[in-house]
Amino acid sequence: MPVQAHAEEFRSPGAGENAAVGVLLSHGFTGSPVSMRPFGEHLAAQGYGVAIPRLPGHGTNWQEMNTTGWPDWYAVLDNELTRLRKEHDQVFLVGLSMGGCLVLRLAEQHGADISGLVLINPSVRTDDKRLVLLPVLSRLVPSFPGIANDIKKPGANEHAYDRMPLRALHSLSQLWKVTRDDLAKVTQPVLLFRSTVDHVVEPSSGRTVLSSISSRDVTETLLEDSYHVATLDNDAPRIFADSAAFIQRLSGSVSGRDDA
Repeated sequence: MPVQAHAEEFRSPGAGENAAVGVLLSHGFTGSPVSMRPFGEHLAAQGYGVAIPRLPGHGTNWQEMNTTGWPDWYAVLDNELTRLRKEHDQVFLVGLSMGGCLVLRLAEQHGADISGLVLINPSVRTDDKRLVLLPVLSRLVPSFPGIANDIKKPGANEHAYDRMPLRALHSLSQLWKVTRDDLAKVTQPVLLFRSTVDHVVEPSSGRTVLSSISSRDVTETLLEDSYHVATLDNDAPRIFADSAAFIQRLSGSVSGRDDA
């Protein structure tokens, strides 16, 4: 399946004094690496090793995405983490929306191999009661209208699908459950950004994460000028700068330039 031009993966090996630190970034449901690329480029400019893989079924079309599920998405990140662990002394995880859920799952499974997590509007649940019907509905209806491009900044575009693949969404709901069940295993430092206006993920997701993890070093930052895809929105420079400072503090790496 041809990959859309905007959905290409991004990797940088790292350079200079910060090359010992790797950062794995995950995009969200129906999105692609484009939503995380400015973030990754900011970290790469500071010398960190960076990887933004494309999750299976993303960046092509929603029909292909309906043939994939959360174990496929997780496996790509898990393999990328293995590579980064071989190439760097420390690895940090960054996730947007569903990507936040996936990196939480990685943290649950890999423990001390992860030095810290940055979560942007992480998705671990929904308050939408209609999703109770997903197990049946996903077998009868292939897709619903999409919920992409929830961005306040004029002209910004995450290029996500305009349809919501329901079989993939059902699999995402299963990922939510297994991740929530093990959130107490998360002990790594966490920096969580939450948009005060988010038309995709309800505040209950962030609250669930903060109330369930065992981490002692936890910071929540509210974003007042961004919607769901905050990495492409008005608060992106703050996210990039605060995340770089978080990584620098925990890794002892050198302070980088603020190119956001």
